[in-house]
This record gives sequence, structure tokens and C-alpha cells, in this order.
Amino acid sequence: MSKQIKKWSGRFDEPVNKLVQIFTASVDFDKRLALYDIKGSLAHAEMLNKQKIITNSDFKKIQLGLNKIQNLVINNEFIWSVDDEDVHLNIEKKLTQLIGEAGKKLHTGRSRNDQVATDLRLFLRDVTDEVIEKIIQLQKSIISFAKKNADVFMPGLTHLQIAQPISFAHHLMAYYEMLERDKRRFFDSKKRINQLPLGAAALAGTSYPIDRKWVAKKLKFDGLCENSIDAVSDRDFAIEFLFDASLLMTHLSRLSEELIMWMSPFFGFIEIADSFCTGSSIMPQKKNPDVPELIRGKVARVNGNLMALLTLMKSQPLAYNKDNQEDKEPVFDSADTIVDSLEIYAALIKSIKVNKKIMLKYAGDGFSTATDLADYLVKKGLPFRTSHEIVAEIVNYAVKSKVHLHEIQMSEFKKYSNKIDDDVYEVLTVLGSVTARDHIGATSPKQILQAIKKAEINLRKKLS
Repeated sequence: MSKQIKKWSGRFDEPVNKLVQIFTASVDFDKRLALYDIKGSLAHAEMLNKQKIITNSDFKKIQLGLNKIQNLVINNEFIWSVDDEDVHLNIEKKLTQLIGEAGKKLHTGRSRNDQVATDLRLFLRDVTDEVIEKIIQLQKSIISFAKKNADVFMPGLTHLQIAQPISFAHHLMAYYEMLERDKRRFFDSKKRINQLPLGAAALAGTSYPIDRKWVAKKLKFDGLCENSIDAVSDRDFAIEFLFDASLLMTHLSRLSEELIMWMSPFFGFIEIADSFCTGSSIMPQKKNPDVPELIRGKVARVNGNLMALLTLMKSQPLAYNKDNQEDKEPVFDSADTIVDSLEIYAALIKSIKVNKKIMLKYAGDGFSTATDLADYLVKKGLPFRTSHEIVAEIVNYAVKSKVHLHEIQMSEFKKYSNKIDDDVYEVLTVLGSVTARDHIGATSPKQILQAIKKAEINLRKKLS
């Protein structure tokens, strides 16, 4: 009789090399799927019994054994073995030890190929729900922070140069909108995640009279993967999750970049609470914004995970290949990273203190109301391009004279246009500039408070 290491290795005349055994094992990381594996197995066993493929007695034993294993896993008492390669074989071996021959019948009508695809989809379904909830919590923090700062004005920047005065709350709510799209992307991707591959078996389906629709309903899947080859071989649902994660982290990274800049003494706009910062090992005066910096850095690993999975799939012929063992660690890592990042940001935002005076000072610098002056001239009857040229000349004068626009004497204004009157000074203030932009999507305090109210109502609605 040939020497064997695994139950299914009777095809071979010699045991698997120990190096190969260690190299190909995945249990160290895919054991994270254990509870999902058990959940899928319980549904599969019940279906086998319903279809009279296994006896009621065997089903009861399998059910009892899997429940015992589930408790062991939950209590961290399950002993995992690299010798049994992966989460599936570890559980199956333990089941057989607990209930005997009936445990060997659980794998009837399925393969590890459709089994692992089911486990991963179950995992991503739960993680997606968790991510959506974490995004909502961060959105709530941003809304609360914005509401408290609706009367704070800051310089709006383009090209990192002072452009126009804006409401700080308006700036913050831009991130609410980004997160809203992120949230909806995750929600939409769940429709494609939540399709059942179980029943595809290795790649061709099975000759047993299984009921895939019953299993899908039992496991609360929206539908079935309709092609057995596609069901076991593609990981586009995981790639889509990683893309959504990358885009989410890109938005959080942009927020991080701004918080880091705003906290710098060169800006001085905000202060992040000490509890979210660290010091220096050599410079006692330092207060470093490590949390935003780390999140800005973590986008690199999340983007890397996306590229890893895209590259993993790009050259695989149909159907399943061992390459796909490499899909789980990038997914697990990105899932953990985005959940942690969202959670800590929801708390960090609440800790921020705003320096209103410095923000207001810079809001009026850099001739930020120049566009308002151009608009003023347009309302007096000049074409915008003509107004633009006149204001450019006025700004040139102000630069050379080292004065702000609102400090220019009327006699000087008249040199550039006789349409400029004393009422011009009203539009050259920060408050005048911001409040003048009073339409949907604009920066006036009135509009931003309406946007905040709309956002609060939106968060109370169920996603659809």
C-alpha cells in the first residue's frame, strides 16, 4: 500500500515533501474563514439531507460535530495543523474525529474550489456591511464637526495657492460627499459579492441532485453564480472590494494630508488632541500627527493589495488554479486596514480644535476676493473677460503697493473703471464673498447648513 500523508493523496507513490507541505499550506491565514466555512458546511449538509443524499442520522451527527467545532473556534480552543493544509481540511479532519465515518460524507457534492469561494464571499459580505457602518460613523463625525464650524471661514486653495474665501464647514462637507460615494460603491458591490458559488464543485458541477437555490436562500445569498467554471475561478468580486477600499483610502489620505498641513505651524489652522499624536525621541517640543500620517501611508499597502489581486488573476487559464490561494491575505489586510482607519478617524475628527482667527486672516489674504470684484463689474454691465483684465491690473497695483483690495482708495479704483463705486467695499470682505455664493452646492453659511441638514436626513435613510 502506498504511503500517504493526506486522505486524498492516494494517487501518489510517495509522500509530499515537507518543504512543499509547508509552502503550500494556507491554514495560518485562511483559518480566519473558519466560522464561514462551518456556516456553509451546515447549510450544505442540511441540503444533502433534504435531497436524501445523506441520511438524517448522518446529518444530525454532522450538525452536532460542526457546532462543537464552531464553539472550539469561537473560544480559541481549536488546534490548527499545517499538516492538514487549510481551514477546510482542518475542520473536516476534526469533524471525522468527533463523529466518525459520517464526517467523511460532508464533502459529498462539493469541492474545496466552490467551498473556498463561498467562504470568501460570506466573509466579504460581512466586512462590506461593517465598512458601510464605519463610513456612516465617520460621516456623522464630519457632519457634527462641520455644524460646529459653519461660521468659520478659511482660504479655499487651488494649486495650493489662495483662491477664494470659503466656509470651513463647506470644505469639510466635501469629504462627506466623497465618503457617500464610497459607501454607495461598497453597497453596490455587495450585489455582486452576494452570489452563491457552492454547487459548482471543482469546475463542472456535480452529478448529485443538489438544490443550489435552497442553499442560497438558507445562506441569504441574493442569487447563484450561474456558470460553474466562472463560479470557482474568478475573484472579480474580491478585486472590486479592493478597488473600493483603495478609493476610500485615497479619500482618507487626502483628508490626512490636509490635517497634517493645517496642524503645521506654517498654517496653524487646527490642533489635534494630544491623545491622537506622538512626541519625538530627541526633540521634546514636537507634537506629531502620526495617525493622519499612518493613514496616508497605509493607502500604499491597500493600493498594493489591489494590484496584487489584479496581477494574480491576469494570466490564469480557466478554471481554478492554486494561484488563488494568494487572494486571501490581500483581502484580509485591506479589510482590516480600512475598518481600523475609518474607526480611528471617526474619533479623531471629534478631537480637533479650530483656530478661527488664523483661518479668517488667511481667508482674506492673497487677494482672495478678486473674483468678487470681477463679478461686481459684470453686474455693473461689463463683460466678464473685460472685468477680469481690469481686476488683474488692480491686483498688480495692490501687489506693488503692498495693500489689500479693501484698502485701495476709491480714487485709485476709479483709475481702472468709473463703474466702481463705494458699494464695492461690501463685496471685498470675506463675509461678503462667502455669503454671496448662495446657491445649491456653494459655500454660503445658509447653503452649507442646508447641506448638513440634508446629509443628516440622508444618513437616517436605508441604503437602496
